Amino acid sequence: MSRIRGKNTKPEMIVRKYLWKNGFRYRVNNPRLPGHPDVVLRRYRTCIFVNGCFWHGHDNCMHFKLPKSHMDFWKQKIMRNKQRDIDEQHQLARMGWHCITVWECELTPSRREATLNALAFTLNHIFLKDNSRTYKPLEEEPECMEQVAERLK
Repeated sequence: MSRIRGKNTKPEMIVRKYLWKNGFRYRVNNPRLPGHPDVVLRRYRTCIFVNGCFWHGHDNCMHFKLPKSHMDFWKQKIMRNKQRDIDEQHQLARMGWHCITVWECELTPSRREATLNALAFTLNHIFLKDNSRTYKPLEEEPECMEQVAERLK
């Protein structure tokens, strides 16, 4: 278990390279946010978690299979990981952050392009939704400068 990496994993690097190549600027493993998200896009107020299917218990996934030995230990460990993930995402949502989870199995070569395109689409949608402004149409004609000057006297 000492050789299991928590940072700069292959799936994480795939996501980061795609985001950088497409103009999304980010920070990595921000210690100030709950859960230390893998990728933080401040401009989009979005955190991206790149989860391994085994360690985070991805349901109905071919990469998630409990080991035959010490089954109780692994079941409890993975359930704790899943609960911790949920708690951290709720905490981030209360702070006003959007959370996106990208699973390891979604980055296999056959599904990678569709997953990354969907990620970019989602980020752009979040940005447009958060930064849209609604303008009310003018009901009256704008006053001319002479009328404004008279009011100021």
